[in-house]
Amino acid sequence: MSFFSKTVWFLKGLKEYTKGGYEAAAKNFNLNDLVNSDVHGASYMITGANSGIGKVAALEIAKCGGTVHLVCRNKERGEAAASEIKQLANNESVFLHVVDLAKPVDVHKFTTNFVKGQNKLDVLINNAGCMNHERKLDTFGFESNFATNTLAVHILTKGLLPLIEQSSDPRVIMVSSGGMLTEKLKVADLQSEKMKPFDGTSAYAQQKRQQVIMTEMYAQQSPNVKFSSMHPGWADTIAVQQSMPSFHARMKNKLRTAEQGADTIVWLALSPSAKSIPSGKFFQDRKPVATHLPLSWTQASDADRNQLMNSLDDMLKQVKDTAGDS
Repeated sequence: MSFFSKTVWFLKGLKEYTKGGYEAAAKNFNLNDLVNSDVHGASYMITGANSGIGKVAALEIAKCGGTVHLVCRNKERGEAAASEIKQLANNESVFLHVVDLAKPVDVHKFTTNFVKGQNKLDVLINNAGCMNHERKLDTFGFESNFATNTLAVHILTKGLLPLIEQSSDPRVIMVSSGGMLTEKLKVADLQSEKMKPFDGTSAYAQQKRQQVIMTEMYAQQSPNVKFSSMHPGWADTIAVQQSMPSFHARMKNKLRTAEQGADTIVWLALSPSAKSIPSGKFFQDRKPVATHLPLSWTQASDADRNQLMNSLDDMLKQVKDTAGDS
């Protein structure tokens, strides 16, 4: 992407993605959208829910009476989060599932077992993400960032869809990033093999672009399910502090709180207003927004979009074969 476009994106971020951007947008929120939300009997799954915006979203949904399934990599932090959410929400229907989303076979096994063991899932929130700055491959050749940010999302979404489709209000939410606006889909290099030198920030933005396109394609493939992707803004979370320390140090006084970052996730999961908006849209502060900057030339062709989904399906088949499934 050109220096001009990146400058436009950063200036856009300063205006819209910061705490001030949220406060300005919130003035136009419908204050009745989430008032008295009662989702007793509904079931929600949130990945990466032991901290940050994922934990906040889980807490807010639990406060409304929903059954919440937390999918976390770290058992101790996950148990602590589940315990805290139960206490603060006065809701015992909070369950922890320990899964490393960087391990595709484990993700597939978890998904299969969940569908066999549960009779209900209304909403899937694909929130977990990672930004490793060193390119690492697992034993099957999957790069760690891609495995977590893209492939795990595909495995979970495709595997859980049969259960989600049974819901009277089925929704799938993708927590993407405005950083994807700086990237055009590189379908010939999904795992950043050609990126020399490897840049974790650029790889992350590319995978967030993949997520947005995946959301649009899922919406076409499964018209009875409401698919949405969203940008939480620049929020002050542990993940940002650890993966982007210089950015955090420079911007920390302008960053959103985790609650502000999670707001649109909760709105997409619970609000009747969100249900009425067409499937496949990309949201920022409770409204659908453009997925490309002006004059950025980041649009993907239909052929590339289809190739992305075909490649992910081929990888899913590889994972299933490895797991011993047909």
